[in-house]
Amino acid sequence: MGERQGLGDSGEPRDGQGLPDVATGRGRPAAAVFDALGAEYERAFAASAAHRESLERLLADLAPGSRVLDVGSGTGRPTAQTLAAAGHRVLGVDVSPVMTALAARQVETAEFRCADVRELLLPESEFDAVCVYFSLLQMERGEQRELLERLVRSLRPGGLLVAATVPVDAAGVDAVFMGQPVRVSSFGAEEFTALITRAGVAVEWEHSALFTPDHPAGAPEPHLFLHGRRH
Repeated sequence: MGERQGLGDSGEPRDGQGLPDVATGRGRPAAAVFDALGAEYERAFAASAAHRESLERLLADLAPGSRVLDVGSGTGRPTAQTLAAAGHRVLGVDVSPVMTALAARQVETAEFRCADVRELLLPESEFDAVCVYFSLLQMERGEQRELLERLVRSLRPGGLLVAATVPVDAAGVDAVFMGQPVRVSSFGAEEFTALITRAGVAVEWEHSALFTPDHPAGAPEPHLFLHGRRH
């Protein structure tokens, strides 16, 4: 999959809450984690039917030639590739140089920038849609709140926000994701939905699914997809 996915771990969820097993040591920075994973990450998440259903819904709601920001664009597939193939103007942003270079090779009709989106200038009302597929999980909760508010402001009025996460109550949890030590934070489903609503988005559609990455260390994890419009 082209985007940041999962709080995946190398063992069973703890206490039935979907939380990953605690790992020894601190998690690595996101850029180092996804530089190491490269194309292996895309292969592990390629079978996510829920992600593709979300993209199909987004395509149905977009006007021709829309300007779309893909946050955490990863390898460029499936999000940037799907949107660009439909004629939309896509800007993908990812903190991993390896992922960004791979995306540029795989999706030549989209633009990709290697940058930390938390530090990126986001002009107000610039985009018709913003996609945030699983790209918040290695940020602290306060950073997630702040970034979502900035992303919503970068949408034109009536613009579309698509966000997906692993809906578990986790703050600064050390875990192992596809063999890589990571530190993750997330929100439960109701809190994450409320977070997006408070940022100025009317949620129009939500979908929950359970997905197991195609990887030796993959374990089932809940996924939550939300679609909404900026007020």
